[in-house]
Amino acid sequence: MALEDAKTEIDRAIGRGELKGLAHENAFAGVPSFLRRRYTKDLSGVDVAVTGIPFDQAVTHRPGTRFGPRAIREASTLQTYDPPYGWDGYSPLEALAIADYGDMAFDYAHTPDVPARIEAHVGGILAAGVATITLGGDHSITLPILRAHAAVHGPLALIQVDAHTDTWPDDDAARIDHGTFCYTAVKEGLIDTARSIHVGIRTVVEDNLGIEIIDAHAVHKLGPAAAAERVRAVVGDAPCYLSFDIDALDPAYAPGTGTPVWGGMTSAQAAIFLRELAGIDLRGGDVVEVSPPYDSAGITAVAGAHVAMELLCLWGWTRR
Repeated sequence: MALEDAKTEIDRAIGRGELKGLAHENAFAGVPSFLRRRYTKDLSGVDVAVTGIPFDQAVTHRPGTRFGPRAIREASTLQTYDPPYGWDGYSPLEALAIADYGDMAFDYAHTPDVPARIEAHVGGILAAGVATITLGGDHSITLPILRAHAAVHGPLALIQVDAHTDTWPDDDAARIDHGTFCYTAVKEGLIDTARSIHVGIRTVVEDNLGIEIIDAHAVHKLGPAAAAERVRAVVGDAPCYLSFDIDALDPAYAPGTGTPVWGGMTSAQAAIFLRELAGIDLRGGDVVEVSPPYDSAGITAVAGAHVAMELLCLWGWTRR
């Protein structure tokens, strides 16, 4: 689509015929699909499906992340006209067939059913031979997503960028908690602890179950590139999943989240860190805990949209 067509074209999110290519329509108008990709449930020819899980009923403090997928989609329309900066000219929107698969439907009054629905939702996408990038939603959604991925790929290396490790003990299978997903994932054998790592942590952890931690202080002291180098060394060539909790960023850069903790990464550090991970064998990823009701000027959603773009770049980098 030529730039001149922006004068006459609108809603390419529902009208575009092709799955690849940049979008030059007015970003301030029309249906806000993720990066102006086509909204579709047809996965034919799709490489990556972006999907939303608007669930926030497992939070320990402030709710609101049910509105996260919608806000991230809207914020993503700010970055669709050019290839992403810092990727040596690599343009995932032109190289990959990316579709916006929409949000998962569920009955909010049947909370216990949600994890199984998430696993089936993501598992259905994976069964079609399509990768997923998921927009949350609180961090509890990552557990059933990992179950779906492990069923296809086996135990994965987990790269978790977060203020919290989410390894608080919880052996009650009936509970759904955004602070315990990693504990349960370890106990279920979904992740390879020896190849997994947490980045940006700045809360007390009594037992991290053998998973290495690069805390926020180390990121500030050593730099994001050095942190990424350590992550690459730990993960190696293992198939991996990257979960990015937006509270990994300092509240100055991501105020719109349920459990903000001071001393976190800056947006610039996160950008460098993610780009320095290029070459990892990423099989899927998510960005979670964006809570629009607390988001001044939409800056948290903007950060979440950029993280999701970086995940697309990481997935596509090794598949060029």
